[in-house]
Amino acid sequence: MDPIDTGSGSILRQPKAVWATAGASVVAFMGIGLVDPILPSIAEGLDATAGQVSLLFTSYFLITALAMLVTGFVSSRIGGRRTLLLGLALVVVFAGLSGTSGSVGELVGFRAGWGLGNALFVSTALAVIVGAAAGGSAAAILLYESALGLGMACGPLLGALLGDASWRYPFFGTAALMAVGFACIAAFLKDQPRPARKTSLLDPVKALGHGGLASTAVSAFFYNYTFFTVLAFTPFVLDMSPYRSGAVFFAWGVLLAVFSVVVAPRLQKLFGSLRVLGGSLVLLAVDVLVLGHGGHTAAVVCTVLSGALIGVNNTVYTELALGVSDAPRPVASAGYNFVRWFAAAAAPFFAPRIEEWSDVHMPFTVAAVTAVLGALVVLVRRRALTAEAEEPRPRHATEEGVGVFAN
Repeated sequence: MDPIDTGSGSILRQPKAVWATAGASVVAFMGIGLVDPILPSIAEGLDATAGQVSLLFTSYFLITALAMLVTGFVSSRIGGRRTLLLGLALVVVFAGLSGTSGSVGELVGFRAGWGLGNALFVSTALAVIVGAAAGGSAAAILLYESALGLGMACGPLLGALLGDASWRYPFFGTAALMAVGFACIAAFLKDQPRPARKTSLLDPVKALGHGGLASTAVSAFFYNYTFFTVLAFTPFVLDMSPYRSGAVFFAWGVLLAVFSVVVAPRLQKLFGSLRVLGGSLVLLAVDVLVLGHGGHTAAVVCTVLSGALIGVNNTVYTELALGVSDAPRPVASAGYNFVRWFAAAAAPFFAPRIEEWSDVHMPFTVAAVTAVLGALVVLVRRRALTAEAEEPRPRHATEEGVGVFAN
């Protein structure tokens, strides 16, 4: 079957509202890896240490984790369109303010506001695309995940191209692109039907009472620590120009996209979800160890290759989280993300400090251990995960955002 043919129609034949939302999604995902190639430049420009600059990720993802309890509450009350516009408006404001920062403290604070806006937007975008897409939800999922991959790949590239002139320009560029996305969604997207039942703030926490969902979230917590050690700490180890660092993470993002959308489903079909997830986590641990203890060339190669393993893990974790319990998918996704995004906030904070306490190799050793811990949780709790792993819900049936904020 043609990759852009979902069986109900081509992914390319979509209403303007779908393209507007998907285009804004690309930019939203770009914002995650945008700062990667310019982290050393930011540290130099603001006279900050690696540990201080890494807090750009910590504040962003800490607010993202907490926002998981809020996004469903907000969207079920004001509707998807208004939630998207609110999220975009916050990103425009805080991305623009990030570019004006006079200190690393200001920049960290503005990134927190950016994280709130991004969480509101991304957690709602897929549900909106599904509601507006032609060709069924399968086409919507494929379009959304394509936007995810494109954004994750192009974020570091945009950061490198604009950041080579000044570390401030990528932030201004993101604000401008998101402003265009805001205008397009305001013009082309109509109000979406609101859910019959409003989501409470505690529903995601209550959903974690299910053993399978809690096990998935705990395993993903350990995995995310490894993931974001690579994303947030590796640029300092590579010590490359913005262009070269951007090229490395562009290749990383391309592999992440291809393995998430194309390779992972095929591996699951051949070997089963739990075997694929456990094996991929162990391989990621090995990859991270070589990254941290090998030479410069090995670090570059292993950084790029980690994108493939991360893409596989993201896809399998998504399906487990959205199908292992009987909770509504938006609620299950919010509870799962509430747990795992704390690791995304912790890794950028602890990795530079572990280096200060020991040496540059130790943060990657710790990251390898957390990847193995994630695999051990899958092994020990496999019975709680087996029902979903063997009979996963169809990916095209999901009604909640996947990708970065549900992976």
